[in-house]
Amino acid sequence: MNRIYNLIYFLPILIIGCTPNVLEENIVKQKIDRLDMMIFSEKGDKIYSIISPNSTYDKIQLNFSLKKTTINIFEGEDIRYIINSDSSELTKNNKVVELNGNVQLRSLRPENDFFTGDKLIWNIDESKYEFTGNVKFENKNIILKSAKAKLGSDNIIEFFNPVKYVVKDDKNEDKYAIKSENAFYNFQTESLSFKGIEKRVRSIIYF
Repeated sequence: MNRIYNLIYFLPILIIGCTPNVLEENIVKQKIDRLDMMIFSEKGDKIYSIISPNSTYDKIQLNFSLKKTTINIFEGEDIRYIINSDSSELTKNNKVVELNGNVQLRSLRPENDFFTGDKLIWNIDESKYEFTGNVKFENKNIILKSAKAKLGSDNIIEFFNPVKYVVKDDKNEDKYAIKSENAFYNFQTESLSFKGIEKRVRSIIYF
């Protein structure tokens, strides 16, 4: 996940590949039975695509409401990350995505990084992700759980107090579990650190 932010610094200004089959249309909203939309950068590079079997487009607010959403985030021509959810809202000229219900973000390279939660707000311009509700991050080294987590352009996930984490051994089995205050996982260094109320680092674990 450490290069996800390189994909989303460009403003999405062009939308193609949207081939909806219009079921119903009125002055305000248009219902679409299948949405397959690609967002490009100024240079014409693929940033992400959104797929939904059932969606509605508000022509006044310029917002999409989608069911069973799948978002593919690209690196070059290849899909690097996939986000799935029960529903989503695409707002602010395709710059903010709010996903709700069984949200899962997974990496295809490597294949063992997973992020799940009840809700995810993705601010594309600011390169920020905010997970809330039953948040869980898991890879080959560790499992982290909390009620809220934020992921920024610095490649660090902040998990908010209280945090429970499980460190795995060489056989991918749970080694030990500990509860802590705020925890920070750094993708670049593959390290986990902890901070208390006074924001002092108590310990750092490297994997």
